[in-house]
Amino acid sequence: MLDKIDEVGSNKSTFYELLGGEANGTENIRNLVETFYDIMDSDPKVVPLRAMHQPDLTSAREKLFMFLTGWTGGPQLYIERYGHPMLRARHMPFPVDESARDQWMYCMIKAMHQLNFEDDLMKKLANQLYGVADFMRNRE
Repeated sequence: MLDKIDEVGSNKSTFYELLGGEANGTENIRNLVETFYDIMDSDPKVVPLRAMHQPDLTSAREKLFMFLTGWTGGPQLYIERYGHPMLRARHMPFPVDESARDQWMYCMIKAMHQLNFEDDLMKKLANQLYGVADFMRNRE
């Protein structure tokens, strides 16, 4: 797997393939999302981020799973159900600042650690997710 990691971003390999492709990619993304939200729901370091979400995280879990599946190069589940993600517009009602971005990334990186992602894959995936998370900022 490590030799393919450097090829992410080319047409040779996608994060979805590196996460297991058709055989395991969907399950691995589901595990990442579930772990991410379990951390957000329990870690005192991210109480402000958790407060931005509904008490029941079922819908958030499903939407992030669907989005990440397509975003990583797998089936476009989110687009098929909801259309274009319009991420920034959908997050505009929430005060997303650097702290919220960093709390979101903290949960995602901690989830990848808990799931024992390979270091190179984790770094590349975290770097790409940081760009998305930073784009969501709508407050100083």
